[in-house]
Amino acid sequence: MGALLQFVGDWGHALAAVLFAALGIFLLRRRADAPEPRLLAAALLLTSCWALYVSFGGVSMPLSGIGESIRNAAWLLALFTIWRRGPVGRTGARGAIAAVYAAVAGLILIQTFTDLTWRQLPVDSDLHRALLTCSLVLRMMTAIGCLLLVHQLYTGWPSRERGGIALLLGALAAMWTYDLNLYAICYFAPNRVSELYALRGLLMALLVPVVAIGMRKGMAGRLQLSRTIAFQSLSIVAVALYVAVLVAVAVLIELIAGPYARLVEIAAVFFIAVTALVLLPSPRIRALWRVQVAKHFFQHRYDYRTEWMRFGETIGRPGEDAAPLGERVAKAVADITDSPAAMLMLRDDSGDLIFETHWNWNDDLAAVGTVPFAIVRKLEKSGWIVDLARLKGGEGTLDLPDWLMQDRRAWALVPLIHYGRLIGAILLARPPVDRRLDWEDFDMLRAAGRQAATHISEAQGQQALDDAQRFDEFNRRFAFIAHDIKNLVSQLSLLSRNAERHADNPEFRADMLLTLKESVGKMNDMLARLSLHNKGRPEEPRPMPLRDLLVQLAQARARQHAVQVSGDAPLALADPARVEQIVQHLMQNAIDASPPGSPVDLRLSADAQDVIVEVIDRGKGMSAEYVRRDLFKPFSSSKTGGFGLGAFEARSLAEAMGGRIDVDSKPGVGSRFTLRLPLAPLSDRKEKAA
Repeated sequence: MGALLQFVGDWGHALAAVLFAALGIFLLRRRADAPEPRLLAAALLLTSCWALYVSFGGVSMPLSGIGESIRNAAWLLALFTIWRRGPVGRTGARGAIAAVYAAVAGLILIQTFTDLTWRQLPVDSDLHRALLTCSLVLRMMTAIGCLLLVHQLYTGWPSRERGGIALLLGALAAMWTYDLNLYAICYFAPNRVSELYALRGLLMALLVPVVAIGMRKGMAGRLQLSRTIAFQSLSIVAVALYVAVLVAVAVLIELIAGPYARLVEIAAVFFIAVTALVLLPSPRIRALWRVQVAKHFFQHRYDYRTEWMRFGETIGRPGEDAAPLGERVAKAVADITDSPAAMLMLRDDSGDLIFETHWNWNDDLAAVGTVPFAIVRKLEKSGWIVDLARLKGGEGTLDLPDWLMQDRRAWALVPLIHYGRLIGAILLARPPVDRRLDWEDFDMLRAAGRQAATHISEAQGQQALDDAQRFDEFNRRFAFIAHDIKNLVSQLSLLSRNAERHADNPEFRADMLLTLKESVGKMNDMLARLSLHNKGRPEEPRPMPLRDLLVQLAQARARQHAVQVSGDAPLALADPARVEQIVQHLMQNAIDASPPGSPVDLRLSADAQDVIVEVIDRGKGMSAEYVRRDLFKPFSSSKTGGFGLGAFEARSLAEAMGGRIDVDSKPGVGSRFTLRLPLAPLSDRKEKAA
């Protein structure tokens, strides 16, 4: 029995030392500026040191009593700071409490001096026994004084704020009450006190989670204990109780079973261990444990900061591996109530709610129907969270569809309302621990529903914007195509007029067939550019000569207007199809602006960086203001029946190849459009020349 008490005493104090040290380090890592957390951390760490010292050698160690005095002094200093900075220190009997503090501090000093003295005297001397008795009396008086201070601090604290300090003071009261009883029994019956000394370590270990939970609101709101810490601390307490029960059962079997004790102990331990391994990992047990912790240890069911951060992280999870937005929204709302599954329904064009996606809803989705428009309007007007359990029990008046009322998993329907309009709803599955929804659930789900509606509405708006951009891209291409068609129509119209006069000329017929063939090819190219699969991106530029292309284009327009080509240049780095479009636009504009008999000049040259193509006409010219403000503006044209897209498209095509277009024009003199394209690399030019 003595060995067992020694084992329990040593390991109980060791466990208390570990827990107090962990809680003290946790407070220090928060790096709070207020003195209360730092003093509380110091008291926790000093208590850990005292418990660790006792675990090494027991209460008979020379410094165990002094360590206990230091522990008490640290807690009293922390309470003194809380008292001075809290509401009790600003009002109430400050003088009386200060006097009690001074008296207890004096008792601790006298007690420390007494402990140092009686340990130096012979054990059998009368003075040794007298000082030892005096030390016990002083320890009882110290415990009584500490309990009196705890009582004064608690009763003086405003009743509406006691929830933030009650558990901390209760834990300290339990510690000093145990000390008072311990020393009282030691004074009156010293032979029966060994069990109390052995169990004190376990009591101190059990007080750690109580102290931690008591700090959830802190002193005047300066400390906050998270629900995770509370859950983990209580889990540790549960494990400790499990171990204690296991030890107690083993001791009881040892006393009762006799020769079969070993066999019964193994069977009992095996049964308890297997039961724990089966039950503890169960989601239902964990959910029930969390519900009980939130219900009995916290004022509110939800840790709103944690829930909101988790909600945002779930919806806004980046990366290509993330689930679709609808599934993330359903999961984010389901996680709030620990629902194992959720279903997202969105509003269609007719106003009904239809199935969109789900998260973990593994039942037969073929049975999922729609929510009619009449019910949607009611949900939109009220914005209420629908508690399906109450509706199934006949407490509500909302007439939901049969498929929804008959689904056993259906638990709550959360409307998603954005700016007063219901855009969808989330159907939550019943959580592992079934419970009735209360006002806090309704408020939390209503806020989450509005936030989820914002994300879904933003995604729908982005999708609509993408569709509009695709339509805009299609319209832009069509506008360019219409402009090119206008040029082809002008060319074919001229061809048809000349055919009436020159149809018998073989050369004209051959030229007409060539022109028709080129026009058909250009129309096919236009249709390809209009396709949605054509992204309108320029091809990869490559080295190309420009003179042959300019001569070909000039000859194609020779019957329409005289075009002269002069000069030469090295290879340019460009896309032939794009260059052809640019020159055709600029040349057609020059022909339209030129009077009959005034040729258009195409001049080819180069400088150190660029190949230069100049398109020169001697027409009406343009003012500098028109060139600056309107020339390259789409749908702005000075020509009757013009689209105003030629110059705009030409500049866009040139910039896509790394080039540019410059304009020099004067009214009554004419215009000069200068196309600059990058020179091909020198190696390509040398290879071409060779």
